[in-house]
Amino acid sequence: MSSLAADIVGLIGSTLMVIAYAYSNIAKAMNFVLFNLLNLVGSALLIASLAVHFNLASMALEIVWAFIALLGLIKALGKRRAA
Repeated sequence: MSSLAADIVGLIGSTLMVIAYAYSNIAKAMNFVLFNLLNLVGSALLIASLAVHFNLASMALEIVWAFIALLGLIKALGKRRAA
């Protein structure tokens, strides 16, 4: 991936995560599938960007963020099926 492409991918990932954060603060009723999916995809895109522009602290943060979002997504989907 080129440096420019990595920057664009990273910006898209950051945008998705900011949208998720804003959504969590303005939603009257949270859709946890949407919230966690936005965070998971956003962090995955940032991880891809960091593969080109490596930063250990940021990579560690994004891996943990993705893991938490994945667990939240699994939990949200499980509750949705149970209902």
